[in-house]
Amino acid sequence: MAWGRKGVGMAAISAVDLAIWDILGKAAGVPVFQLLGGRTKSAIPVYASKLYSQDLKSLADEAQSYLDQGFSMMKMRFGWGPLDGVEGMKKNIALVETVREVVGDDVDLMLECYMGWNLEYARRMLPKLARFSPRWIEEPVIPDDLEGYRELKRMGHMPISGGEHEFTLRGFQPFLDQRAVDVIQYDTNRVGGITAARKVNALAEAFGVPVIPHAGQMHNYHLVMSDLNCPIAEYFPVHSVEIGNELFYYLFDGDPTPVDGHLQLDDSEPGLGLSLSKKYLDQFEVIA
Repeated sequence: MAWGRKGVGMAAISAVDLAIWDILGKAAGVPVFQLLGGRTKSAIPVYASKLYSQDLKSLADEAQSYLDQGFSMMKMRFGWGPLDGVEGMKKNIALVETVREVVGDDVDLMLECYMGWNLEYARRMLPKLARFSPRWIEEPVIPDDLEGYRELKRMGHMPISGGEHEFTLRGFQPFLDQRAVDVIQYDTNRVGGITAARKVNALAEAFGVPVIPHAGQMHNYHLVMSDLNCPIAEYFPVHSVEIGNELFYYLFDGDPTPVDGHLQLDDSEPGLGLSLSKKYLDQFEVIA
């Protein structure tokens, strides 16, 4: 998990690093992505990341709503794992089948496991899911199971992504050395901030592995905008299910809203382009 594996210290270091980059951009009067090398895209393609396990009718309606908003990429979640047996497998497949029927074959569909499977279960599930042509399946096993990642990748049923719960450049080195993933997905506010993320980006590019940072958030958008090896970004729509990734929207002003599945960063907004929001302050408290 984010806090237990490498410690809250890395998250704190990341926060300080992000603040420094924001200060540097504001001092120079330019956006952070300009400090990182400049614009590599006219706009950032983003995927709608939600679609949690629910009844199939509401799942279909949610998928349709993202199509209507202009998204051409989406990520969905599973609701069952190894303890649920064959019946749970059928329910997982029904979720993916429902979304794919709504969005068609021209929409990229990503599948999120969030470390909820073990290797044996993943071996059984991946062949059943291959017919839906996912762009990737994410965190099918726990982050420490490097050999499990390697085996699933060697099976060749679909691309394998991971890294949301990995930390530092050294943490990603064996995944790349051993060709264990097809997509790297660090979390900038865990990996060590923008400074560390840039190093991971350079290493991944040397191995021909794209980087698609986990979660939305402006620090990720600046990295994606400035790096050709970061082709797209994640975006969490505000929907009926909130899991914490939306907290960013409540704390800050300045986060862009996608238009037709793309986000734009302001060339005239210095730093990260954010300011603290006072709108929801009365809904939060600091617990010592």
